[in-house]
Order: sequence, then structure tokens, then C-alpha cells
Amino acid sequence: MILALALMTVAPLAAPAPPPAKRAAMKPDFSAVTSRAAAEALARQGKLVRILLFPAEFGGEDVPENAVYITPEAAAARELILGTLQRFAKEGLIDKLDVTPDYKGDSFVPSRIVMHATHSKKKGSFEPTIEVW
Repeated sequence: MILALALMTVAPLAAPAPPPAKRAAMKPDFSAVTSRAAAEALARQGKLVRILLFPAEFGGEDVPENAVYITPEAAAARELILGTLQRFAKEGLIDKLDVTPDYKGDSFVPSRIVMHATHSKKKGSFEPTIEVW
């Protein structure tokens, strides 16, 4: 009885996930962000985060050509992936990393970032993709 009462109390707090069509409509659209200045303005509003495309943890330099702007959610996913990549490197599982941004139209904000980690002397690869928008 107490468990049922507790579930009745908690259940209204959990909202059901929106249907797939509505989730797609909620996705951000950065197609109008066609310059670094526009991306920086959105970063000041907290809608985008500046990152190094090729991570500093793997030798990426903090230069304009290596800087891109992504959503905070994508940046959080990137941090998790970087942790995995660092662990793989430490364990000798990878020794090469390629990072490729994909863009939609003229947007300055990548729509996704594809990483490809391999080892020069071992088979296999790790290929995470970060969906940005």
C-alpha cells in the first residue's frame, strides 16, 4: 500500500517523452549561423560552446582553424568520448585519431563530428559520432 502510494506520488512528476516527430521539431537549427561572429554571439548566450575540433588532449592547437562551436549537449558527449579515447590511448589500443566535421549548407556550426581512432599495428577501430544538430 505504501509503495503504491509512493508510485502515485512520483508518477505525475515524470513527463512522458515527446513523440519522435515533436523531438525532431525541438532539434536546434543552426543553418542561419554562417560566420564565426554569429557563432560567438550564440556562445555568449550559452547556446553554443567553443571547442577544439582536434582535442588538446591529443595535441590539438588552440588556433582559429581548429576551433568550432557546438551545443552544450554535444560538448558533454564529446567529453565522455574524450575520456574513452584517453583510456584507449593509455592502454595502447589506439595511436591515431582523425576528426572530421560535417556541415549542413553554409552553417559555421558542424551538424556532427565524426571521430576515427585506430592503432597503426592493431586491427579494429573506434568510430564515435557526435550529433550536434
